[in-house]
Amino acid sequence: MLGVIGGSGLYDLPGLQNVQEHRPQTPFGEPSAPILQGMLGALDLCFLPRHGKGHAHNPSEVPYRANVYAL
Repeated sequence: MLGVIGGSGLYDLPGLQNVQEHRPQTPFGEPSAPILQGMLGALDLCFLPRHGKGHAHNPSEVPYRANVYAL
């Protein structure tokens, strides 16, 4: 399994199929957005948009520790 944290402008991962959404809790609070898990070709992949869906978090507001812990 591969974990991907998207950057500015990458809020969805085109081609991700059989998507499941996960909302993990961490000791550092909630991650920026729900983690999307699915298949990209033959690869099992988890995707997290770093700034949240639609760039909801400015760079200084991104919960980096929660994001890394959640993945």
